[in-house]
Amino acid sequence: MAKLGELKGQTSDQLSDRLVELKKEQFNLRFQKASGQLENTSRVRQVRREIATIRTLLGERDRAASAS
Repeated sequence: MAKLGELKGQTSDQLSDRLVELKKEQFNLRFQKASGQLENTSRVRQVRREIATIRTLLGERDRAASAS
């Protein structure tokens, strides 16, 4: 899981790319869970939280850009 400081240092395009990767991973984890093949159940929570963090950062950047 990436730290907040690392994420803040990335551009919006990099964060968007990372968000797409995480959404794909989240889908695969849900599929593994449904089929009973998921071994690392804590990864679901990590991915969900990292998605939320990236969305928050992107939202803050959008609000800051529109306020300027």
